[in-house]
Amino acid sequence: MEPHQKRVYRASTTAPVNIAVIKYWGKRDASLNLPTNSSLSVTLNQRDLRTHTTAACSASFTSDSLLLNGSPQDISGARTQACFRELRALRKQLELSRPALPPLSAYPLRIVSVNNFPTAAGLASSAAGFAALVRAIADLYELQNSPEELSRIARQGSGSACRSLFGGFVAWNMGDRVNGTDSMASAVAPAAHWPEMRALIIVASDAQKDISSTAGMQATVETSVLFQTRARDVVPTRMKQMEAAIEVRDFSTFALLSMRDSNNFHATCADTWPPVFYLNDTSKAAIRMVEAINIAAEEIVAGYTFDAGPNAVVFFEDRWTNWVVGGFRAVLGHVQGWKGRGEDMGVGGAIQVEERVKEALRAGVKSVIQTGIGEGPISMDDHLIAETGALVQEKR
Repeated sequence: MEPHQKRVYRASTTAPVNIAVIKYWGKRDASLNLPTNSSLSVTLNQRDLRTHTTAACSASFTSDSLLLNGSPQDISGARTQACFRELRALRKQLELSRPALPPLSAYPLRIVSVNNFPTAAGLASSAAGFAALVRAIADLYELQNSPEELSRIARQGSGSACRSLFGGFVAWNMGDRVNGTDSMASAVAPAAHWPEMRALIIVASDAQKDISSTAGMQATVETSVLFQTRARDVVPTRMKQMEAAIEVRDFSTFALLSMRDSNNFHATCADTWPPVFYLNDTSKAAIRMVEAINIAAEEIVAGYTFDAGPNAVVFFEDRWTNWVVGGFRAVLGHVQGWKGRGEDMGVGGAIQVEERVKEALRAGVKSVIQTGIGEGPISMDDHLIAETGALVQEKR
């Protein structure tokens, strides 16, 4: 066996979670993961939410494999195979143009990923996971493709993964070509454009969803009357409004659009037959709490959004931390995840909220995550696979 055949080639990256404020829901082509509408998201800080992935390949490996949080994953599905196939094709082109390169495209892949947040619990785990997988393999193969080009590949693994290849504010253009070559993500504004943006995640459940996003959205496309209006009229208008609000850092408009689009998205889920419900009583209590905070502050200082799960993501600017974090902490000081000292920041008494809302929050919230806007994937030398090909323990 030649030296290059014995060697284990490695590359590692971390990729972020993104939270859509204009939601993607529904596919015009399920096999290519082509959406029925465009979407826009905020990339969250990787210090708090990330997928860490190492991609390795070697002629000594026997087959492709993927380990997620210590558990072997089925990689025979069309989505994962599409990512592998596209990336290998790009590497093969590189090898043909530079014959001296080792034939990595022909070697089996070994992928190891670790999330620092619950998987499949409405926290965009698949988006971060596929973004990290694509970016790590692209680095392994020394591909020079742009994030926009790589986003087309990540999209085939998980639609929203295309947005996790960028930091800051990100748009996923739905495109209109049948082959999907124009359905990709692009940067709207970098994280540095609005560094004061913060997010408080209210974790109402860390359990896996009863109905997956894929199953839920296809049922919505097939049966919801409201969905057609959303895709045709509501989203295109809100995309323009949201991009304009981000450009001038108009938080009240940003927050209002986030809340209304979240409500509209979940209304289409409820209009699905049989109906699909991702929100629970704790989610509804979080909505009432945000409303109470805004009333007490006498302006919109907080805006909620919910993906396909019960966890609330509450956006706010740093200057309103006392109102938003302080308001929720006054009720939920007993749960894990708070940063800093334990006081309610002096605003708890100013926020008038019904006792039943407080009781629902205390009964249903498992933890909180305080975070902010963040950057896209970060290449690193902290590998989860050793030079021998064996697993190594991630350093937390």
